[in-house]
Amino acid sequence: MATAASAAPVSGNLTIDLGADTGPFHGGASGTLYGLYGDGVPSRNAVEGMYVRTVSTKAQDGTQHPGADALEILRPFVEAGGQDVYVYMTDIYRGFPYEWPGATGAERLADFTARVRRQVDQVLTLGAYKSHVVYVPFNEPEGNMFGTGEWSYDQVSWHTDPGHYFTAWRDIHRLIKELDPGARIAGPNTCLLYDEVRDFLEFAQVEDVLPDVITWHELSTPDEIRTSVAKYRALERELGIGPLPVNLNEYAHNYHLSVPGQMIQWIAAIEESKVDADMAYWNIDGNLNDSVVEANKGNGQWWLFNAYGQFTGNTVQVTAPHPNVQYTLQGVAAFDRAKRQARVLLGGAGGSADVVFEHVDPEVFGTTVHVRLLEIPWTGQVGSSAQPLRLADHELPVMDAKVTLRLTDLEAMSAYQVILSPGGNGAVALPPSVGWRRSYQAEDAAYIGDGHSLNGPEGSASDVDKFAGSTGYHVGGLRTGSDGVLVFSVEVPRDGTYDVSVFANSYNLADAVGEQGPTNVFLRVDGGDPRELRLPLGYKWAVWGHTDTRVELTAGAHTITLAAQDHDLGVTRGDAVVDRLDLALRDDQVTAPALYDAEFAVLGGGARVDYGQLGASGPGVVVLPRGGTATFWVHAAEDGEAAVSVDRIGPGEGELTINGENVGIVERSPAPLFLVSGINKVTVTGTSDQLVLDRLRTEPGRGLLPASTHPAEEGTTTGGARVTGAHTFATGGKAVEGIGGGPANALTLTVAAERAGRHALTIRYSNGEQAPATHYNPDPVCRHADIAVNGSAPRRVLFPTTFHFNNFHDLSVPVTLDQGANTLTFTADELPDHDGHSRNQYGQRSAYAPVIDTVTVTRLA
Repeated sequence: MATAASAAPVSGNLTIDLGADTGPFHGGASGTLYGLYGDGVPSRNAVEGMYVRTVSTKAQDGTQHPGADALEILRPFVEAGGQDVYVYMTDIYRGFPYEWPGATGAERLADFTARVRRQVDQVLTLGAYKSHVVYVPFNEPEGNMFGTGEWSYDQVSWHTDPGHYFTAWRDIHRLIKELDPGARIAGPNTCLLYDEVRDFLEFAQVEDVLPDVITWHELSTPDEIRTSVAKYRALERELGIGPLPVNLNEYAHNYHLSVPGQMIQWIAAIEESKVDADMAYWNIDGNLNDSVVEANKGNGQWWLFNAYGQFTGNTVQVTAPHPNVQYTLQGVAAFDRAKRQARVLLGGAGGSADVVFEHVDPEVFGTTVHVRLLEIPWTGQVGSSAQPLRLADHELPVMDAKVTLRLTDLEAMSAYQVILSPGGNGAVALPPSVGWRRSYQAEDAAYIGDGHSLNGPEGSASDVDKFAGSTGYHVGGLRTGSDGVLVFSVEVPRDGTYDVSVFANSYNLADAVGEQGPTNVFLRVDGGDPRELRLPLGYKWAVWGHTDTRVELTAGAHTITLAAQDHDLGVTRGDAVVDRLDLALRDDQVTAPALYDAEFAVLGGGARVDYGQLGASGPGVVVLPRGGTATFWVHAAEDGEAAVSVDRIGPGEGELTINGENVGIVERSPAPLFLVSGINKVTVTGTSDQLVLDRLRTEPGRGLLPASTHPAEEGTTTGGARVTGAHTFATGGKAVEGIGGGPANALTLTVAAERAGRHALTIRYSNGEQAPATHYNPDPVCRHADIAVNGSAPRRVLFPTTFHFNNFHDLSVPVTLDQGANTLTFTADELPDHDGHSRNQYGQRSAYAPVIDTVTVTRLA
C-alpha cells in the first residue's frame, strides 16, 4: 500500500509545504444541518468526537420535521463542545416551500412576525446558553417566501423585485435586535451566492441591518467553495463592510455524504477558505448527515471528521496534482510546531501518488521522520466502522528538507491520514492492522435461479442526487419467493480466519420488507458451513450498510454463496439488493489488542509530547503533569466488557475516565471496563507530578465484570403495556410493546446487583415509528422512555429509529444501582411543546417507548 520507493506509476504529487503557514486551524467543515435530533441522538460522544462546530436546525416546536428542536438540542450540543446553533426561524412552518398561513402576503408576514417574536422570547429564557444562538430569519428566500410559487409573498421573485423581501428583512432584523440587543442574525441564506446578494448588502448597509454572519448554500461542487468565498470577500472589500464570519450552511450531495474520499475534497476547500459550513440534510435527522449509525456508532465519514477535528496548530499550503478540481486527489494539512507533528488528510482519487513534505525543519523533526499512514474506508451510509486502519509505519530520511512518501493502490472512496513526527529513536514499526483484503462486486458474481436484476447506475459525478456505491451498480433477486443464489468466486492467499462483510440494503418501507423487517439470506462456503444473515435496513433503496461474519478458508479458490433458500435453515423473507462482498484476513489480529499511541491523542492541561523516551511503542510518549490529560477516541464492536490497558513508563499515577465516568486509578495490569458499542471517549488524567504515558490498548473482555440479562417478558406490565410474540427477531420471540401513552402503561423489571455502584443498562429495543413526510426527507421518529431506578426521578432516554419494529438494536445507559434487588420502571408520554401544554399535530412526537426485548445489567468497572 505505501512504500518509500516503488515502481508503480505515479499519478501526481500532493505537496505539503510546512514552511507556508496559511493561518490557525479553523475546523469549520464539521457543521451539520438537522444533524441532531435531541439529547442522546446522536450521543454526546458522537457529537464531541466529530468536533461539530455549528448546527443549523429548526425553530423550537417547528413542524418541518420530527425532532431537531433548537432549544432542546442547544444545551447538550454546547456541553459536547459545540459553538453555535443557527435557528431556521422559517422551519416553524410545515412544508417546503413553507406553508405560512394567510390570504395575502401582508397577512402571511404578520403571522411570521408574531412567530419570530415568540421564538426570541423563548431564547431570552436560556441564560448563558443564549450566546450560542444565531437567528436565521429567512431560508432560501428567492425560491420560497419571496419566490414565484403558490406559497410565496406575492408570486414575484426577489430576483425580479426585491422590495418586499428587503423590507421584511429590515423589519424582522430590527424586531429581533429590539427584543434581544445582543442577538446575532445570519443571512441572506440563499441557495447560492447570487449576484443579487450585492443589492441585499447595499440595502442592509444603508438601513443598518447587515447580518452578523453571512450565510448561503453551496449545493454545487467543492471547487466552487473557494471561488464563491473569494468572490464574497472581494464584494466586502468593494462595499467597505466586514470581514464578517461566513457559514455555508448547506453543502454536499447524497453522492458525497458518507464517502470519506469525496468529503475530504469539500473539507479541504472549506478549511482553506477559513469559513464554517454545515453538511446538507437530504435524509434523516439525528445522524449527523449520514455520519452516525444508530446513536453512537461512527461510519467512515465520522472517523474522517474525527481525524480532521484533531488537527492542531496552523494549516499549511497543500498543492494538489490538479488544484481545485473535483474528483481528483485533494488534501488538507496542519503543522503543530509545539507538538512537533504534521498531519495530512487526503483522498478523492484512486491509483498512486507521492506525498511530498517540503521545508521539513530539522530543528523540529531531526534528520529522520516517523510516518504513520492510516486509511479511513467507506463503510456505507448506515454501516458502522471501526477506527481507521493502520496501513504502515515508516522511518524515512529527511533529504534537502524534504520527505517523500509513495502511496500505491489508493481507493477513491477512502480518505487517508499521514502523521509526520520525529523519528530515529528506535520506534518499532507496527504491522498493518489488517492483512490481505479484497472486494468482490455483486454484478461480477454469478447468479443462479430466478428474480435476478442488475440495478443502477446510482450516484455519480454527473448524478449527485443519488447515493454512492462501490461501482454505482448492484444486484437484486434475493427476496420472498425467490430461489436465487448469488455466487462469489474468491481466492485467498493462505489458510486462516477471514472477515466477511456483505454490503447490502433493504428499503424499510418496501412492501416485501414490511412483513418481517430485516431481509434474511443464507451464506455458505463451498456448499457447507451454512448460516443465516440479516441484511441491513435503510431509509431508501441503495442506502448501504454491511452485515458481518467470519469464515475459515484454506489458501486458494472458494465459492461464497448468498441464497434465498437453504435446505437446512429456511427461506428468505423480504427484498434485498447487494453491492459487494469484502474479505479481510485478520487471522493474526482476531485477539490482538487495538493500539492507540498517546503521542497522537488529544492533549490538555499542560500535557506534552516527548520523542526522546527509549522503550516507547511508537515515536514518542506523552508526559502528563498533575491534571494533564490525554484523550483517546476508542472503538468497541459491542456493548460490554473490554480489557483496557494504560501502558506507562516509570512510576507515575493517574485516573481513568470512560464516557464521563471515573472508573478508577490507572493500573499496571489490564482493567475490565464497560465500553459502549461504537465510540468511547477515554481520558487519562495525571494525579502525580509526572506520568509518562505510552499508549492505550483494548482487548476482548475476560468475563470479569458481572452481567445479567433480563427478558422484558419476565417483568410486570401494567395498563396497555403487554407481552407480544409478534416480533420474531426478539430474543425468544417475545418482547414488550405498548409502553407509554401515560404512566399507567408501564414495564417494571427487577434486576440484581452484586454490589452498589455504577452499572450499564444495555436495552435491546426496536423502533419503527415514522411520521408523515412533506417532501424528500424520510421522517423517522425517535421514541423515548422515562426510566426510573428504585422509584427515583426518571431519566429520559431517546431511542433512534431501527427502521422496523422487528429490527432490534442495543442502547446502553449508565445508572446507579443498590446492592441486591433493584426495580427499573419504563414509562413514556407524549411531550408537549416548549410552552408546556400545546401539542404537535403531525405525529412528530411519539407518546410511546420503544418495543423492549431485554435489559442487560453490567458493572461499569
